[in-house]
Amino acid sequence: MAHGEVLEFEEYVRTRQDALLRSARRLVPDPVDAQDLLQTALVRTYGRWDGIADKRLADAYLRRVMINTRTEWWRARRLEEVPTEQLPDASVDDSTEQHADRAFLMDLMKVLAPKQRSVVVLRHWEQMSTEETAAALGMSAGTVKSTLHRALARLREELERRARDENDELGVHLPKREERERCAA
Repeated sequence: MAHGEVLEFEEYVRTRQDALLRSARRLVPDPVDAQDLLQTALVRTYGRWDGIADKRLADAYLRRVMINTRTEWWRARRLEEVPTEQLPDASVDDSTEQHADRAFLMDLMKVLAPKQRSVVVLRHWEQMSTEETAAALGMSAGTVKSTLHRALARLREELERRARDENDELGVHLPKREERERCAA
C-alpha cells in the first residue's frame, strides 16, 4: 500500500472510529469484545484498503467485515465453554442402573410364553394399541386383552417370587399376597 493510502486510512479511522465502535457495540454485547471486533475488522480492511474504489462506501464495507467477523467468532465460540455466575446442577445420567433394570426385565420376560411375551412387548414397549397389536399378531382384540392380562399376572407372580427368594436369603420375612390381602380387608 502506498504511503498516501496509509495516511488516508489513518485519517479515516480517526474520523470514523467512534461511529464504527458504536456499530460494533450493537453487534456484540460486551464492550471489550466490541473493541476487539472493530480492531479485527480494521486490520482486515487495512489489507484491502486500496481495493475500495469509492471511499464513501468504506463504512458499509467495514460494517460488513465486522458482521462477518462476528459470525466467525460466534461459530467458533459456540463449541467452547461459556463462563457463568452460577454452576448448573451437574447431574450426569448414570445409565448403569438403567441397563441393570433392562437386563432384569429381559430376564423376567423369559418366564412368559412366546405369545405372551409378544403381546407385552408390542403393548408396553412399542406402545401399540390393542387393535394394532391384534393386527400385528393376527389375533382378535379380545385375545390380546386376555393374553396381556395373564402375562402381567404371571410377571407379578414372578416378581413376588423373586422378592421372597431374595428376602429369604437376607433373612427377612414378608407376608405373602394372601396374607397382605387379609390384613388389608
